[in-house]
Amino acid sequence: MLGVESAVLERVEFDEDEQILVARVRPGRRARGRCGQCLRRRRGYDQGDGRRRWRHLDAGLLQVWLEADAPRVSCPQHGVVVAHVPWARHDAGHTRAFDDTVAWLATAAAKSTVCELLRIAWRTVGSIITRVAGEAMTKRDRFAGLSRIGIDEISFKRGHRYLTVVVDHDTRRLVWAAPGRDKATLSRFFDALGEERCAQITHVTADAADWIAAVVAARCPNAVQCADPFHLVQWATEALDEVRRQVWNDARRAGDKSTAKKLKGARYALWKNEVDLTETQQLKLAWIAAAHKPLHRAWELKEAFRKVIQIKGAHGSHLLDDWLGWASRSRLTPFVELARKIRKHRSAIENMLEHDLSNALTESTNTKLRLLMRVAFGFRDTDALIGLAMLSLGGYRPDLPGRTPRKTAGQTAAA
Repeated sequence: MLGVESAVLERVEFDEDEQILVARVRPGRRARGRCGQCLRRRRGYDQGDGRRRWRHLDAGLLQVWLEADAPRVSCPQHGVVVAHVPWARHDAGHTRAFDDTVAWLATAAAKSTVCELLRIAWRTVGSIITRVAGEAMTKRDRFAGLSRIGIDEISFKRGHRYLTVVVDHDTRRLVWAAPGRDKATLSRFFDALGEERCAQITHVTADAADWIAAVVAARCPNAVQCADPFHLVQWATEALDEVRRQVWNDARRAGDKSTAKKLKGARYALWKNEVDLTETQQLKLAWIAAAHKPLHRAWELKEAFRKVIQIKGAHGSHLLDDWLGWASRSRLTPFVELARKIRKHRSAIENMLEHDLSNALTESTNTKLRLLMRVAFGFRDTDALIGLAMLSLGGYRPDLPGRTPRKTAGQTAAA
């Protein structure tokens, strides 16, 4: 009934003072005298601090606790540690079944539901998530078969606090995350990957951040770096908006308040894709074409660039050459500078056109991470947030106790 394996049940008592059910247990013969970390048999050291309790899953309306002796053993590798017990992870105050239930619920329910149902604090949930995710990642090779990856950063707290995230384009899962946004942080990922597996990376998608490109070039000699088309279009949109602000400022300085107001209200008409314009926005665009030709030319350059990067292969590359020539001769300073910027990153853009690979999966992962950040509000550190992300987006969520283990994506593919 308790679902505790490799343990001997001595007796069950009802504690009337605390209104809890206490099951007194002891490890089975094969599970005794093992180090709590490496699980190897070690010489006994002492009886520790006596008997202790572990919170277990509730039985109906009653809280259930397991109680057992907590002797210590002497391990040559880990020193003097509490002996392993088969029903709980090392240095935990909850049983494995309780931990796994909390981790499963944290990825599937609101935090108020988890805390109310299991009668624990949200900070306790964070500690459990860190423990469960940490063990799961050590027991599975998360970098197996990694060849095409996406790299990006996401802000998780005020004060320019960032996470660097890495996703697998083939399994569509989050494979690594760490606090920081610099070369040293990304180098930690490639250190964990190892030199041999770094050489197996064939494609890397990212934005145009120099710190990502430099580390990838140094650590993954066989990787093709692909620019992200979303960020490229964003560059063109920002250049267009610079031209719009310049025209708006000119009208405002000239005292033409009516024109300045119309230009300010035309932002969305200029930003949106041509096929998505409403009738009102189309009229605004027609007015700009008649009254402000440089601004309309900037819009045409933005739209042309968006269409160019949608056309892949050699034809897309030839069209990009034509667009660069047009932008350079446009006499629009923001687009002349944009053309220089695109030439600087031409190799990554060519790779994107050839291999048709973008950072959309990474951006989608970041969107889900933003939701998890709201859920993780109140956790003590980033380890709990990263643990929740790996459980939710990395495929490490445990099965509920007593359920048939579900197949992972890798197991299904192998079958």
